[in-house]
Amino acid sequence: VQLQAYGGGLVQAGGSLRLSCAASGRTRSRNAVGWFRQAPGKEREFVAALRWGPYYADSVKGRFTISRDNARTTLYLQMNNLKAEDTAVYYCAANPTSDYRDPGYLYWGQGTQVTVSS
Repeated sequence: VQLQAYGGGLVQAGGSLRLSCAASGRTRSRNAVGWFRQAPGKEREFVAALRWGPYYADSVKGRFTISRDNARTTLYLQMNNLKAEDTAVYYCAANPTSDYRDPGYLYWGQGTQVTVSS
């Protein structure tokens, strides 16, 4: 399984971005997919996941929406009302080996930079 994340960029606080993650190879629709982020000097943290339903970190709840297309080949993260603290490299991931909030996923995209200016 190969994942490729894209759509990051520079945006002002209060703005929006939509990240995409294209998946190729054998993906199973029942497995969870998710987004993580890592800011400089910090550990990679959970942002959102999609399995039986959407799940969000408290810090993004109400602002971010995770979804995927009907063919289950592209994962999205719609990010609204962005804040400076959302600045990070965002990674998509698939097939968790433990809790979906832990970064123990089998497959990872290469990351896309999101920078929010205040």
